[in-house]
Amino acid sequence: QVQLVESGGGLVQAGGSLRLSCAASGSRISINTMTVTWYRQGPGKQREFVAFITSVTLGARTTYADSVKGRFTISRDNAKNTIYLQMNSLEPEDTAVYYCNTYRDGLEYRGQGTQVTVSS
Repeated sequence: QVQLVESGGGLVQAGGSLRLSCAASGSRISINTMTVTWYRQGPGKQREFVAFITSVTLGARTTYADSVKGRFTISRDNAKNTIYLQMNSLEPEDTAVYYCNTYRDGLEYRGQGTQVTVSS
């Protein structure tokens, strides 16, 4: 079992910044062994990939959607079992519920999401 809890969302003006957190917990959980993905779903839109970071074993590689490249940064804090998504230069188009997910033993685990609203 893996529990993921997102936090850090809120209301921000365009051009502002937020840092989202995805805290992992559960039996024998170590964030450095997990590949974690951030997704978002805006109002009336389909779920959209944002970024992922692979496990340390796979080189801790990061990949970003073109729409956020250069503005968002995904990172890992092994001591806190947490994945972060630093979001800068936010745009109204970034308004969405942001989720993190991971897979373990073939099962998908996802948090409840955190709302990000960017006003123009």
